Amino acid sequence: VDKDAMKVGGSLAGVEQMQIDGSVQFDGVGGLSDHISSLKEMVIFPLLYPEIFERLKIEPPRGCLFYGPPGTGKTLLARALANECSHGDMRVTFFMRKGAECLSKWIGESERQLRLLFEQAYQMRPSIIFFDEIDALAPVRSDKQDQIHSSVVGTLLALMDGLASRGEVVVIGATNRLDSIDPALRRPGRFEREFRFSLPNKEARKEIFKIHTRDWNPKPSDNLLEELAEECVGYCGADIKALCAETGLCALRHRYPQLYESRERLQINMDSIKIKANDFSMAMQKTVPASRRTVPSPGRALSAISKPLLKNTLERILQTLQRVFPHAELALKKDQRQGITSTSTFNKSLFSLNPTLGNNVIDSDEESPSISEEKPTHKTPDHKKVEFRTFSRNPRDQPTSYRPRFLLIEEPGSGQASDLAAAVIHSLEKFPIFTLDTPTLFASTSPDETCVQLMREAQRTAPSIIYVPQIPSWWETVGPTLRSVFTTLLQSIPRFTPVLLLATSNVQLRDLPEEIKTLFNNEYEEVFRIPRPTCAERRHFFEDLVMKQAAQPPALKNKT
Repeated sequence: VDKDAMKVGGSLAGVEQMQIDGSVQFDGVGGLSDHISSLKEMVIFPLLYPEIFERLKIEPPRGCLFYGPPGTGKTLLARALANECSHGDMRVTFFMRKGAECLSKWIGESERQLRLLFEQAYQMRPSIIFFDEIDALAPVRSDKQDQIHSSVVGTLLALMDGLASRGEVVVIGATNRLDSIDPALRRPGRFEREFRFSLPNKEARKEIFKIHTRDWNPKPSDNLLEELAEECVGYCGADIKALCAETGLCALRHRYPQLYESRERLQINMDSIKIKANDFSMAMQKTVPASRRTVPSPGRALSAISKPLLKNTLERILQTLQRVFPHAELALKKDQRQGITSTSTFNKSLFSLNPTLGNNVIDSDEESPSISEEKPTHKTPDHKKVEFRTFSRNPRDQPTSYRPRFLLIEEPGSGQASDLAAAVIHSLEKFPIFTLDTPTLFASTSPDETCVQLMREAQRTAPSIIYVPQIPSWWETVGPTLRSVFTTLLQSIPRFTPVLLLATSNVQLRDLPEEIKTLFNNEYEEVFRIPRPTCAERRHFFEDLVMKQAAQPPALKNKT
């Protein structure tokens, strides 16, 4: 390896061990406790508890794939893993390569660098190789691409799981485009586990806010952090970090505006800079979340203006939706923690690829039969044969629903369905949301391919929600081919897979096309007709607006 490194020269700068920022630890990563426990099983447990794997005669997983929207903590978690593996007696070498850095203009040079990277990692084992933006290194092989990319992908496949074992070398890949990676990489032996990094929910956002404000003096109150987590829907971890930084700058502008007009260094008192709640609101006006720069998030809470009119209707919609889609009850529970208990840690990490499986696992030792052929005990009366059931049919263990669908129908011109559907999605933000509106479909050159990709992703990340706003106009706009693709994919989803189809309509049920009527069953409460606001709701709306808001004198502005 040393001779090869001398021949290649400076082009092998990325093979050297990375110097990672040592301030990032697992306690500095918020909302990803399940992913952290799975990474500990892969990397840290084989080093600390090798007797476990020797006793069970198993090999720990040696590859995982991080995928999700930008700014959700994929690279941050890899850095935290590298720092956690460098404490005490543990010494794990960390290699980090960008996908584009491995490519070279010389034929065969890219493959040679990959081989040298794996050989160097094997010599310095235990080690971790982290490929950031791996979709640029290993794209899907097809006839449209050149032979160079196919050769690089084939080399990577052979190095990860070829004839020779790669030993104690863990390979981690990160990407924003999971569909662009070659399917041969996504199998056990190469990338065994796939971790989805979705946008953080309310509890995760509050945890991230606590991490970024824990060194502030004074610290923000818990009520303020709760309100910020409620307002920052669609913010990823990077957005929250930028929001906290912008809040500090807003406080600096209020206290010392003369700093921006002076060329010289002025003497300031840092204790006089106090961050207030108003600074957060000003920072939110200047910060645009990364998820909203391309496609705006469909979920948003009811505004303060429309809340008196639509709050009671929203509660009735959520109660009806819990009967149609029982998984919604899990998402609507207050203060639901994502902590890891000692009895369910292994089950959570084992079934992280499909959340519907993790709830089906029998955790009790008394209910789960043994795999060995032993003599019957007192727990099996009459020597009855014990069935080996991995999954329970008890609805208390796992809620089930038969093809859940829900349609919100409003009166023409009322405009309530868009606000209520957005509020429903905001309440169920723990589930992945896939919007199938007209701009999303026709933004690409192939609407059929976009529809297939979104619906397959929704099925793979179940429980999830497919949202179709204004389905009558959507049905008329798309062609017959796309309608056939949509209905076929919808029927191909297994019956008890928790994928909710949420749609809105400004056309009454009797006037809808027959194809749409067959999708929603009115007898099973899958159709909800939005009523008009009652007299009491209208009175509450105008009473708050006129008697309280307009009657108050304007606030006096203090001269600063």
